[in-house]
Amino acid sequence: MKDHKEGMWVKLGEELSHLIPFLDSERTHEGAESIDDALESSAEGIRALKLSLVGLMLTALFQAGIVFASGSVALLADTIHNFGDALTSLPLWIAFALSRREANCSYTYGYGRAEDLAGVAIVGVIFFSACVAGYESVSKLINGSEVSNLAWVAAAAMVGFLGNEIVARFRIRVGKRIGSAALVADGEHARVDGFTSLAVLVGVGGVALGYPILDPMVGLGITVAILFIVKDSAQAIWRRMMDAIEPEIVENIERVASETAGVSKVKFVRARWIGHRIHSEVGVQMSGEQSMAESYEVSERIREAAQRNVPKLERLTVEMGPTSR
Repeated sequence: MKDHKEGMWVKLGEELSHLIPFLDSERTHEGAESIDDALESSAEGIRALKLSLVGLMLTALFQAGIVFASGSVALLADTIHNFGDALTSLPLWIAFALSRREANCSYTYGYGRAEDLAGVAIVGVIFFSACVAGYESVSKLINGSEVSNLAWVAAAAMVGFLGNEIVARFRIRVGKRIGSAALVADGEHARVDGFTSLAVLVGVGGVALGYPILDPMVGLGITVAILFIVKDSAQAIWRRMMDAIEPEIVENIERVASETAGVSKVKFVRARWIGHRIHSEVGVQMSGEQSMAESYEVSERIREAAQRNVPKLERLTVEMGPTSR
């Protein structure tokens, strides 16, 4: 009996000696790379927001000057929206800065959720801009409106379109590269804003042809377009805050785990976005009797393969169970 116990302790010691190199090198190195990648992506997001904030502010300020000179309510609605879109950069900027802070004993998952809270603020700003634009448009419909300097109004509409399109392409490109759904959504929002700027040209044409009512009508149309953006943005933020994730991400992780040597069955896969990074948990059933070191190697193979197939996967926890009998 004594010899049997001594043999068990020797075997356990050998298995732990195999585990120590993994814990000291591979896992620590992998964790450091993941943290560095997350920090770099947040810094890149902040740079994108700084540049887009400047671009949209210059566009909106130019349009505001033309609004003052022309009295166009359609251009006013578009200008208000562009100011609101520029201001949405601020909560995202704060969120990206917060996400760079390290996890602690209170915020054990870090500060990535700040990005979702920024999304709520963005939806609020967009909705407020819709209310202001709608009020001004209805007021002009009731009281009548006069629009002058039509050529300048048309020029301001074109500047609004170009400014928004440039910012939209930049935000979407950076957002896809770093995996930020909020930044991509903000870019899509800017793209829609560009097309609403073009709608101002319809109002200009109406005034030029002797139908000034088209100017506030276009303003109302822009208000409706903004409200649709509010709906879509609110749905996207709701899904993120409720831990919804794209089904193909879960399917990719499940496929990788099931194809890993040593795994007989995948029992569950859970995944969620935390900011612009993915955290996941996988439960697998082993295909045979493995030692502790062998089980650890299987979990590492699952983790490495999953991170190759899901680029924004920052953390994967593997729960391993024995073969069912």
